[in-house]
Amino acid sequence: MSTITAEALSATTLLRFATAGSVDDGKSTLVGRLLHDSKSVLVDQLEAVERASASRGQEAPDLALLTDGLRAEREQGITIDVAYRYFATPRRRFILADTPGHVQYTRNMVTGASTAELTVVLVDARNGVVEQTRRHAAIAALLRVPHVVLAVNKMDLVGYEERVFAAIAEEFTAYATELGVPEVTAIPISALAGDNVVDASPRTDWYGGPTVLEHLETVPVSHDLAHCHARLPVQYVIRPQTAELPDYRGYAGQIASGTFRVGEEVTVLPSGRTSRIAGIDLLGEPVDVAWTTQSVTVLLADDVDVSRGDLIVPSKDAPATTQDVEATVCHVADQPLTVGHRVLLKHGTRTVKAIVKDIPSRLTLADLSLHPHPGTLAANDIGRVKIRTAEPLPVDSYADSRRTGSFILIDPADGTTLTAGMVGESFAAPEPVTEADDDGWDF
Repeated sequence: MSTITAEALSATTLLRFATAGSVDDGKSTLVGRLLHDSKSVLVDQLEAVERASASRGQEAPDLALLTDGLRAEREQGITIDVAYRYFATPRRRFILADTPGHVQYTRNMVTGASTAELTVVLVDARNGVVEQTRRHAAIAALLRVPHVVLAVNKMDLVGYEERVFAAIAEEFTAYATELGVPEVTAIPISALAGDNVVDASPRTDWYGGPTVLEHLETVPVSHDLAHCHARLPVQYVIRPQTAELPDYRGYAGQIASGTFRVGEEVTVLPSGRTSRIAGIDLLGEPVDVAWTTQSVTVLLADDVDVSRGDLIVPSKDAPATTQDVEATVCHVADQPLTVGHRVLLKHGTRTVKAIVKDIPSRLTLADLSLHPHPGTLAANDIGRVKIRTAEPLPVDSYADSRRTGSFILIDPADGTTLTAGMVGESFAAPEPVTEADDDGWDF
């Protein structure tokens, strides 16, 4: 196994990516091949896979077992849960989310791709683009994943025919472009045989592009959120009230985006009260500046009422607060979402009561047309919704911030996640909507 020094590792960039595709398209095998051929698998892990494969009567190691860790996954031969894997090459570090392909587990694909900078969509070369392929492309577009790789798998089963690959690549690229996906890179592969996964294949001499790993190592990554709108969702109020710190009152949380500095004037939302940052504690030590993904405690110069769920932002760059949220959503629960549905809306660290005011449209995956006013969204449907919240929320557009422009809807009865929403996103302008009657609302 190759070794990477700590110095080299610290100098590499990080790429978060997810895999997606239909059942049996070979996602877990691709991930296993990627880990195996890049020498990112420990010896004891490989030995365990070899033993498990031999017990099932397989001559060669089943590399899909490197990610399908649940007993139900191994018994059924499908991926159910999102499997996260961490590996590195001398050129880049990776966080990989291997997501399920079964339509029943589309909700897990939404989870895995929500923080990804790249999505690998697998297609079985024998079947081409199917409905689940189109659904995954739509979700990648909706989540604004900047890079999409189309991996046309099982090329060995179609004789490595260039025309088969070209037809699938053309159909998928046209569909993804219409969705607004900014970049599609198509690669012909055989995950089982290892063609064009890590090493270039002599069996596809008509293909002159990169292998999957080469593309992952070289694709531009621009996830520097330090220069975005500064947002700090308050997770916890810290008051130790000790003899050493009798007046300490800090507001702790993970910076969602942007940079905060001592002395900066800030506003606490949704109350709108203003103050100045008197101090920032990071890992128990005072610092002058802190930025995205750092978990910090902010101290304010004034005695301002701040609690969990509030949002601290620079006063010069504060988002508007609203009780009317319009968004594109992916409904992930078996229970349908209907007009008049009472839900909980979780935005950042804040959870408020809300009601579904209207469902203006539902996306038809086959031709990307909008079905107007469907009245309901079933599991895996993508559509537009209008929501009225019981309290004002400081929301950004999802185009400006994937963290503070997103939310989830929760069933207040049992805590089930119903819907993942992106504020302001849409594939096309929705139909004009007549305002729903407000009678009977509690807020």
